[in-house]
Amino acid sequence: MKLAELVQRYDDRLRTDDFADIDASANGLQVGPDDPESVAIERVAFAVDAAERTIEEAVEWGADALVVHHGLSWGGIERVTGRDYRRLAPLIKNDVALYVSHLPLDSHPELGNAAGIADLLGLESREPFGRMGPEHIGQQGHGELGMDELSDLLASELDTGGQGVREFDFGPETVEHVAIVTGSGADWLDEAVEVGADVLITGEGKGKVYHEAREAELNVVLGGHYATETFGVQSLESLSQEWGMVTTFIDAPTGL
Repeated sequence: MKLAELVQRYDDRLRTDDFADIDASANGLQVGPDDPESVAIERVAFAVDAAERTIEEAVEWGADALVVHHGLSWGGIERVTGRDYRRLAPLIKNDVALYVSHLPLDSHPELGNAAGIADLLGLESREPFGRMGPEHIGQQGHGELGMDELSDLLASELDTGGQGVREFDFGPETVEHVAIVTGSGADWLDEAVEVGADVLITGEGKGKVYHEAREAELNVVLGGHYATETFGVQSLESLSQEWGMVTTFIDAPTGL
């Protein structure tokens, strides 16, 4: 498959263009040649973060492209020096294209990060959650889970780097309505209250989340930013395997 076709398939499936005005990330093909039609892609590596470690492993594995959730450009790169140089140079030197999907991958109702957690918990009657401009970057759904059961399930399945899962048990012991925004989703606590959720699941918290959750009598579970955002890129990996790509997932948990 040509790089141009692979990028177009991802962009179409993820609705990349719809997030151009609300996402600081430069989604889509971030590193690649002027003519993607001239490049054949057979081996694709997947990772959550475009960091020195994941880029080096992708190069060592012989990847033609690296697909990540967190890319290198967040509003532009003014100088290619230091850290930016160390990350970009191996990609360019070894002709490894970099494709990035941030909020589009958070948002996707089937392939997205929140969708992966909803699948894990067996949630039903799902709807979008986590308003961001005209889009939603999370999901809400219904099930019946004890808070201990929910936390234990996430702790056993999430790649937390040995740091475990944190929970604030300020709501009901049995939850039926679950709201999810992965990564840094504490700012959607008020929306979780608004929709009547019993628990908000996200990756990392902020100092205000403890008191806000306590005052709202809402459960909050923090599963780790990295750990809650492995689902999307792994879903893209499975999709790419269906398209005939040889793939690998580069796991680099941060414990954060």
